[in-house]
Amino acid sequence: MVIMKYTLLKEQFKNKKVFVTGHTGFKGSWLLLILKELGAQVRGYALAPENEHDLFNQLNGAQYCEKSIIADILDADLLKKEILAFQPDYVFHLAAQALVRKSYENPIETYMVNTIGTANVLDAMRSLPNACVGIMVTTDKVYENPERGTAFVESDKLGGYDPYSASKATCEIVIDSYRNSFFNKQDFNLHKKSIASVRAGNVIGGGDFSKDRIIPDIVRSIQNHTAISLRNPNATRPWQHVLEPLGAYLLLAAHMHQYPEAFNEAFNFGPAIDDVLTVKEVTQSFISAFGASQ
Repeated sequence: MVIMKYTLLKEQFKNKKVFVTGHTGFKGSWLLLILKELGAQVRGYALAPENEHDLFNQLNGAQYCEKSIIADILDADLLKKEILAFQPDYVFHLAAQALVRKSYENPIETYMVNTIGTANVLDAMRSLPNACVGIMVTTDKVYENPERGTAFVESDKLGGYDPYSASKATCEIVIDSYRNSFFNKQDFNLHKKSIASVRAGNVIGGGDFSKDRIIPDIVRSIQNHTAISLRNPNATRPWQHVLEPLGAYLLLAAHMHQYPEAFNEAFNFGPAIDDVLTVKEVTQSFISAFGASQ
């Protein structure tokens, strides 16, 4: 099965043009490596990495791009210019303000980047003359959470307690509006665009150095010989390695390229039930694997 999926991805992405926003980020840098392996031609558009230790800098990520554009997703004119000049077969929109605590510090920036930034990408795609698949990355935090202890389904009510979650829920409404208004599947032969939003969260993996993320915070505490502080140790989360959602995004995009009128909707991506653990359980497992004392 794995070989079959890899063959499909290779067939669908080899020599294809892929425009990636947020390519300097954690998931974006991993996506560059995968697309390189698949033989795609990539153009990236994102802000510069925050520090020299970020994964993008460690990989020299620009080498995996036909062109690496360091710019703001809110610069609608430049973004549109680059997308139209490249005429991509696929657009993966990952650029975002992705931290909950930062969203409390800078709520307006969070709403602008996550909501207006997404609208800018979709609006640029409207002018593309060629067929194109768009994967709009949001989060599993887009749902109103009644704390019922069960997994969300795509039809659950959108909401958001904190500015980050609310900005992504708003983002989903924007995506759905563009999908209905400008990229309606009934008019596919006219616009030739297929758009899906993808919802995943609690992604972990090598190269994540962000603040207020569980694994980086644990590593920093171990390195600095300080106590590990857990805000919500009993909170249960669906943890997944970064390659899992990225593989799902790519597989969905490949199917959308083959069947462009069949997948114009929102998709949840999560791990196996065995990987739904509390923050405390993940912390204990990591400390044990790291070889540090608890």
